[in-house]
Amino acid sequence: MEQNKPQTEQELTQQATVRRQKLADLCEAGHNPFEITKYAQDAYSADLKNEFADLPAEAETGKIVSLAGRMMSKRIMGKASFAHLRDQKGDIQIFVKRDLLGDEAYAAFKKLDIGDIIGVKGEVFRTKMGEISVRISELTLLSKSLLPLPEKFHGLTDREARYRQRYVDLIMNPEVKDTFVKRSLILKEIRAYLDEKGFLEVDTPILTPFEIGASARPFYTHHNTLNMDMVLRIETELYLKRLIVGGMDRVYEVGRIFRNEGMDPKHNPEFTTIELYQAFTDFHGMMDLVEEMYKRLALKVCGSLEITYQGKQIDMGHWERLTMVEAVKKYSGVDFNDWKTDEDAIAAAKEHHVELPEVPTKGAILAEFFDAFVEDKLIQPTFIYDYPVEISPLAKRKPTDPAFTERFEYFIDCTEYGNAFSELNDPIDQKARFERQVAERKAIEPDCKAQVDYDYVNALEYGLPPTGGLGFGVDRLVMLLTDSASIRDVLLFPTMKPID
Repeated sequence: MEQNKPQTEQELTQQATVRRQKLADLCEAGHNPFEITKYAQDAYSADLKNEFADLPAEAETGKIVSLAGRMMSKRIMGKASFAHLRDQKGDIQIFVKRDLLGDEAYAAFKKLDIGDIIGVKGEVFRTKMGEISVRISELTLLSKSLLPLPEKFHGLTDREARYRQRYVDLIMNPEVKDTFVKRSLILKEIRAYLDEKGFLEVDTPILTPFEIGASARPFYTHHNTLNMDMVLRIETELYLKRLIVGGMDRVYEVGRIFRNEGMDPKHNPEFTTIELYQAFTDFHGMMDLVEEMYKRLALKVCGSLEITYQGKQIDMGHWERLTMVEAVKKYSGVDFNDWKTDEDAIAAAKEHHVELPEVPTKGAILAEFFDAFVEDKLIQPTFIYDYPVEISPLAKRKPTDPAFTERFEYFIDCTEYGNAFSELNDPIDQKARFERQVAERKAIEPDCKAQVDYDYVNALEYGLPPTGGLGFGVDRLVMLLTDSASIRDVLLFPTMKPID
């Protein structure tokens, strides 16, 4: 990988060469900054600005503070200079005066570079120009920046570079950090909500013994000691439902998931989901939970139930509920109930130029109609429920119509955000569906290694209570609540193709 090759001296810019020489000079003089192990930091920029917000111009505070951070600007003005220090909470101006710092230390300060990490001690005051600043009495170089910061590192042209070098992105574009602070807040708030509801957070295996028959493609790896191929999980569902069997009635997992599939603004090969399972409720209970949780998140993170996403106003306070049959009829005019046979459905698909699925049954064709006519109309929060059994191998059939299942997905801005079921708990039905699913996969891909998870069927035979289950993508939710256009904007280190 090209970006991991060490730089040769010829490849280094002149500035970088000068910085290395400065480091060599410091080391020779016995001032190697990389030997310093800690610095007593006792204040932060934003806190000082808040504390002294009412301080008049040219006023002193008498408060001595120790700050540490990266020097982002420097203005040398003879015997006195200004610089800006950026710490965890923002930027603050520092005033460096030769008479106060001393000749030797002031000369050392003048040799510092933008990007160097420093520790400073001094008194907080407000300048004549009205800026809260720190008048420095001590200054320590804590780490030498050997590469110059780019002059510009934002906008569309640099987006690839920003994703590859997130560390530079965070230095140059401090607002980027706000997205990830919000991401952390979102996860914290989801956990708080579920914990209040009596759910227990658990961990289940990431390395699993075989590929299940689902359509998502896994990543394979190999365990040397056991001499067996293993699969990185594509879901957390089957392990979590084993815990419901075991009597843990409300469980959830914030899980890293891996799928060996395409990449686009809404998909990354590894991503974060939350799956949760609650005994003795159904998919309607999960609908209520989603609606309540998303309203709480919108208020907490955005301060309002009305949020803006990519120029569209989204009302998180109002959620529509439609069956898939109702939605297809509403937006395409086609009524599933008019189809008596699979052939009727195939004829309707051809008439409306709808792509036929690999196994063209009535239910699977209904789902294709939904994709073609409905999904791109669902801008406001909408639950679509009662999914065909053909595309819902883990959901419980509707007692009143076994061609459909007690399943919903919910959509915002024409995008699916989560998936929920009344979980299938009939082990005989589950075993038959798994076996059919694996057989269909192998018919299409004879070399695929998919297997039936018979241990999960075995668990069901001990008795899974009626259970509601829900899974949703954290990354898409963060995109929505931070108004981010791409999944790469909400992943600190998105998967990138190597430069070579």
